Formats: sequence, C-alpha cells, structure tokens
Amino acid sequence: MTAPVLEVRQLSVSFGGLRAVDDVSFSIARHRITTVIGPNGAGKSTLFNLISGALRPRNGTVLIEGIDCTAQPPYRMVAAGLARSFQITNLFMELSVAENLRLAAQILEPIAMSWRPVAASHRALARVEELLQRFGLADKAQAPVGKLSHGEQRRLEVAVALACRPKILLLDEPTQGMSHYDTADTAALIKSLASDVTVLLIEHDIGLVMSLSDHVIVMHQGQKLAEGSPADVRSNPAVQSAYFGHA
Repeated sequence: MTAPVLEVRQLSVSFGGLRAVDDVSFSIARHRITTVIGPNGAGKSTLFNLISGALRPRNGTVLIEGIDCTAQPPYRMVAAGLARSFQITNLFMELSVAENLRLAAQILEPIAMSWRPVAASHRALARVEELLQRFGLADKAQAPVGKLSHGEQRRLEVAVALACRPKILLLDEPTQGMSHYDTADTAALIKSLASDVTVLLIEHDIGLVMSLSDHVIVMHQGQKLAEGSPADVRSNPAVQSAYFGHA
C-alpha cells in the first residue's frame, strides 16, 4: 500500500483545564480529499493549528511523508510541503490579485533572487499566471483584492495557499459566507485540485461534505468520534447522535 502523505499520532493540547484536542490519530492518503467535521467547539481549527505549526502540541506527533514535523514553525511546514488557508480571509487587501499571488510564489525562487528586480522572478511570475488562469481570476489580475467579491477573495486565498506547490493543502471552511453559486463553484475547484495535491479541509455544509469527500473524520469535544467514507459516517449512530442530533 502507498504510505500516507500525512499522519497524526495521539495529538493533544490543553488550554487550562480544557482538552481542546484529545489523543487524535489519523492518516491521510495521497491525492484524496479528507474533510474534518464536527459541532462548533469540537476542536477542528485547533487541530489544524497543531498540524500546521501554529500551535505546539502537549503530546503527539505530526509526520509528513514519514518525517517528524511536530511543532515546526509554519515556514518550515511550508518547506516540508504543507500549506493552509484560514477561516477568516487573510490577504493583502490593498495589493492587486497578481501581487498577492506573486508574494506567495516568491518562495519558488532561489534566495539570491531576493536582491533581483521582481521582473526577474520568472518561476514566481509563471506560477502567478498559471494560478490566475486556473482560478478564473485573470481578468482581475491588477484589481485590488479589496474590490473583489467575497467569493472571489476566498477563491484567491486558496490560490495563494497553492502558490508554493504544496503536497498537502489545509483549507479551513473555504466556502464560509459564500452564495450557493460560489459554493458550488468552489467545491468543483477543490475537487479538481486532488490530482495535484492532497486536501484536508474543515467544512460545515454537510451536503457539500458528502458529495466532495473521499474520507470524513468526525470530531466531538476534542476527540475523534468516527472516520470513514461519507456513507459510513452518515450511517454511524454515534455521529448521528452527536452531530446530526438524532440516533
């Protein structure tokens, strides 16, 4: 069998007396879409912060392609092949769409390029053009990000996370606040990404989760309650009771 691209082993963190993430373990298959679901306060975003290096776990291990990356700072996690977006849009609103992408793609250039003019950053600029086309933002390339619609900003944030060509992409509620049309468009885009990158996301839209995911992990009160295929998770009595509100 192919080794998992991401493994989480017995990951835990506490805030005071609260076990926000409690002994969580799972593995993520390469080029699959895995979704983490659970009620508000279940520990989903905290789990992402532990995986991505934003928080240091009290216990546990994070492995990327078998290499221990536990508690590494976010810039080292990017170098290891992991990128993420955030629940709240995190972009430079006064800069153009293309410049937001160029800044993220600059990591593809050798360090020596830091002293060269931007026009000489051929790898970064080529990646910008590729992402503008793929995400349908070419006609907005020079527009300030603050002028984009909410759906376009969320789509751009995914593109920014992909600029460094990661192996693993963490998306924290990528469709939050979107219209039905933008949600469907973003879902189709995320599904198309699986051929290039492994996707781990948090999502509250259960209909979207069931149609989009290859694998679902359910969290409840900081613990992993269940995991499996969308059909298996939907039919699980414990999940129905804790998440959907009925047995």
